[in-house]
Amino acid sequence: MKKTIIAVILLLTGLNCLAEDRFANVKIVTQQLTDNVYMLIGAGGNIGVSYGSDGLLMIDDQFGPLAPKIRSALKAIGNDTPTYLLNTHYHGDHTGSNADFGKASMIMAHENVRVRLVAGDAPEVALPVLTYQQQAHLYFNGEQIQIIHLPSGHTDGDSIAYFTKSDVVHMGDDFFKDRFPYVDLDAGGSVAGMIRNVEAALNIIGNDTQVIPGHGALANKSDVSRYLDMLKTTNATVKQAITMGKSSDAILAKGLPDKWDEWGTGFINEERWIQTLIRENS
Repeated sequence: MKKTIIAVILLLTGLNCLAEDRFANVKIVTQQLTDNVYMLIGAGGNIGVSYGSDGLLMIDDQFGPLAPKIRSALKAIGNDTPTYLLNTHYHGDHTGSNADFGKASMIMAHENVRVRLVAGDAPEVALPVLTYQQQAHLYFNGEQIQIIHLPSGHTDGDSIAYFTKSDVVHMGDDFFKDRFPYVDLDAGGSVAGMIRNVEAALNIIGNDTQVIPGHGALANKSDVSRYLDMLKTTNATVKQAITMGKSSDAILAKGLPDKWDEWGTGFINEERWIQTLIRENS
């Protein structure tokens, strides 16, 4: 019995070491967008930051093991303890450090984010304490920050944040720059919903707006419009093939037009994106 317990402890210790090793070489890179707004790039979803006289607001917090590195990057900006932490949705690469930051920061999110984190047995300290159904307005660091729920896109709890004075939008995972997105169909997401969400965001985004994607480099309106075109045309291509009676194997074998080849180099390759589109339209 003792040998079994020791073996389990060694296994868990080994798994923890692997998790730490996975992030050992990750660097948090800070990109200043305006006097007050920053974008932090590391592993997982891009982080948005507002820092000024009212304190620090952070949007998403990547994976748990990265919390110390994120704190160091925040301290270099001016404050390592956010007053507010907004989760754009519930996935672990955007909420993984909630348990760390939630000890001293007010976590905000759409109500479905809290529901899903509770269902995933997240500790109380990692849960949003301020939730909303449609939108919220936060007046912070000299500007209004519009937090807008976009339904049934990446998940059922997506939000974007628009810094109205700075003219910066954080899109969360409704926008993957120049790559196929992950649409979590099992968590209330849908391709059709994502298309509607991106169209809604483009009503806010102007020619000079800086756009923080969930994943990828800093973007602009042209990048978001190109992404919307990809969503619409690839969805229509697969939908038409299904309507014509093509089998899933035949659709996968044919693939998508060559113009989208480079979009499959991220987390979601072309095959996985086609499978999502097939499931969406079947």
